[in-house]
Amino acid sequence: MISFTSWLETTDLSVWVREAPTMFAFPFILILHAWGMGIIAGGNAAIDLRILGFAPRVPVSAMAKFYPVMWFGFVINAISGFLLLMGYPTKALTNPVFYLKIACIAAGMVLMSWIRRRVVPHDKPGFGNGKVFAALSLIVWAGAIVSGRLLAYTCKYLLGDIRC
Repeated sequence: MISFTSWLETTDLSVWVREAPTMFAFPFILILHAWGMGIIAGGNAAIDLRILGFAPRVPVSAMAKFYPVMWFGFVINAISGFLLLMGYPTKALTNPVFYLKIACIAAGMVLMSWIRRRVVPHDKPGFGNGKVFAALSLIVWAGAIVSGRLLAYTCKYLLGDIRC
């Protein structure tokens, strides 16, 4: 694994993300990643909390308008996340916390789609175990955010030849 990630670190894209003397490299990519996270996790949290009983006057079906925006947030995060991964591939790919983050994101996306198809159109928050899945969605999105943040502190290798 280290030999592969060390090779990735030498690619032009990886070097640019990590070392470019411009704010449009690592700092800007990180800002985009935070914005995307706020959009997707925040949108999911709003829908999940509504399903759990908060803001009962707001029809659940009215929140369907959030889904295109949340998908936009996901695209922002997929692109910015890939670029951040390319900046420090060894740091991420040798860290089990990275895989936890990816698993939480995958579970969050599955739950988001399930809730969209099975709960939101019916305007009944408790429909089809909606409350259980909304609570689970809140947990996995929080897990994705926390594990992503912990990546900065839990690495074994920063770069292929540098230990944390």
